[in-house]
Amino acid sequence: MEFKKATMEDFDVAFDYIVKLWTYNTYDKEVIRKVYEEVIEDENAFAFFCMEGDEYHGFCHGDYFMTFWMSGLTCYVSSIITNEEDRGKGYGIKLMDEAVRLAKERGCKAVTLDSGLPRKPAHRFYEIYGFERSCYGFELIL
Repeated sequence: MEFKKATMEDFDVAFDYIVKLWTYNTYDKEVIRKVYEEVIEDENAFAFFCMEGDEYHGFCHGDYFMTFWMSGLTCYVSSIITNEEDRGKGYGIKLMDEAVRLAKERGCKAVTLDSGLPRKPAHRFYEIYGFERSCYGFELIL
């Protein structure tokens, strides 16, 4: 198993993961392409795939930012998804391990994430991994 840094050549694969993760949303592929390009060019972000040979098994994206709450640099994992048929095979753990490794390498004090209320299997995964429920998430769409 290896990790492949996301590139523009991988956009279609990444887009498929994004659409699978947030099925209750609608996406303009060209708008997402622009966002994806900004993410992979941002030094305060990461995006990578979990692969075996030429096969993609998962995708992870996150950002690094300063917070008063953690008194320093924090890593926010905003996307982590595996192929449905690959769930339970350890790919999610490998993706999270790599995100944590990157966060430690960057000097982060914590890794945070949020997860939609209906995603109960994902919540179990995060708790088994070691995350603790710490807050309610809110958003204001502009």
